[in-house]
Amino acid sequence: MREDKRSQRQAQIETAAYVVLEAKGYEGTSMSSIARQARASNETLYNWYGDKKGLFQALVTRNAAEVKEHLEEELRTRTDALSILATLGPKLLDLLTGDRAVALNRAAAADGSGELGATLGQAGRETVFPLLEKVLLRAKEEDLLSFEDSIEAVSLYLDLLIGDQQIRRVIGRLPQPTPQARADRSARALRMLRRLLTK
Repeated sequence: MREDKRSQRQAQIETAAYVVLEAKGYEGTSMSSIARQARASNETLYNWYGDKKGLFQALVTRNAAEVKEHLEEELRTRTDALSILATLGPKLLDLLTGDRAVALNRAAAADGSGELGATLGQAGRETVFPLLEKVLLRAKEEDLLSFEDSIEAVSLYLDLLIGDQQIRRVIGRLPQPTPQARADRSARALRMLRRLLTK
């Protein structure tokens, strides 16, 4: 199968996986139910993803890909760290409060096995957090921020940026933030971070 055709088919399968996930939850979702929804064969799903865990890991990884790629690309440049955070913030908020992230988090909360939560952690937070740490360490090297513990500094930034927005989205108490709301929230988080971590 040609690469463009395969990518298009994978997108259809992954969209179908979200539909089934929202309807049945993680434990109630099977590879065969996703295959039926996507009008694909079980063989195709198993060949491409291995198993259900592999498929959902692919969903989480794809959902986090834009943020991961943005950070990796910016870290290869000489862009100052606070400028990186300024462009990152809205993207990270979009990732964490978007409909697909909400669906994955709702399913993870209902998954008694903890398998989907572990996948979310590994392919999401555990991938992005170390890159964010590099950005904040660059800010320290550039004398833009001052802190002793880089992990605490990253956690502070995420608290300021995200707060309770993700959990409020998951429980249905917050509509998806608009692009302007994400930009405003990102700018506010950066102002507060500078205020708290500037000598």
